[in-house]
Amino acid sequence: MKMKLTVALVILAATPALALASPSCTKEPKSKWMPEKAMKEKIDALGYKVKTFEITGSCYEIYGKDKDGNRAEVYFNPVSGEIVQKGD
Repeated sequence: MKMKLTVALVILAATPALALASPSCTKEPKSKWMPEKAMKEKIDALGYKVKTFEITGSCYEIYGKDKDGNRAEVYFNPVSGEIVQKGD
């Protein structure tokens, strides 16, 4: 029983940290966001090969490959299309 409680507390303690992991890309309402199709075209023009495209918090996020073939996880401002954060 004590082990289950410890595991539950660890999960609860980690949850806020996981929620804060993605950046804040914009405060603009979704009505001002670039349409997904236009954003995907912009991302393609930047040389990314997208495997997954999703909305994460206030960002457009992709998983795929950059122009050099390296793994890429990139967060974009959905209003301007600018890169906010890169990772892999």
